[in-house]
Amino acid sequence: MRALVIYCHPRPDSYTAAVRDVVLARLSAAGAELRLRDLYAEGFDPALGAAAHAGYGTDSPAAHGVGADCADLLWADTLIFVYPTWWYGLPAVLKGWLDRVMLPGIAFLMPRAEGETIRPGLTHITRMGVFTTCGASRLLTLAVGAPGKRTLMRGIGWLLVPRARKVFAAHYLMDSSTEASRARHLAKVAAQVDRLITGRAPRPRPANREGQP
Repeated sequence: MRALVIYCHPRPDSYTAAVRDVVLARLSAAGAELRLRDLYAEGFDPALGAAAHAGYGTDSPAAHGVGADCADLLWADTLIFVYPTWWYGLPAVLKGWLDRVMLPGIAFLMPRAEGETIRPGLTHITRMGVFTTCGASRLLTLAVGAPGKRTLMRGIGWLLVPRARKVFAAHYLMDSSTEASRARHLAKVAAQVDRLITGRAPRPRPANREGQP
């Protein structure tokens, strides 16, 4: 198992950091190979600049500073996101990571003819976990549409191998959370990671790198 963990929070003392630590500990206990991308600690620039946009899908990832990130994606068979939900969605740094790293020829394949849509490119990834916190309640988050969860579980999830194994855990009402509720959630995170590891995952498919920049 080769797990790539994408972690996004600006404060090292955050509760989200505690969630990350549980995720890493459970993966390590299972003998998984790990790669951690700490986007704030790395100073990741989320802006898709003019030069990168002009070369989108044609330039090499290394030409715009995301070669290592793309290499990690191609290495992993398990993809995990740990982040806080802000304004019902992804933090800007994490959204920018998707913008800059989920490139044509890496994460998806461009249409081949008029009227076609994109095709999945991450079919070597068989497992995905999403772990987040939300200030709002679950009901309010769902009423708004849970755009952050949808982007990852549905949008990124569609790029993976068909029927990829996926888990999700969110601590809602973080602004009125208690020590007990936070402890319960960490236990839930651990259980979900164990479920991701031990549950049967589909067989990966060879990545089609047609048109890779």
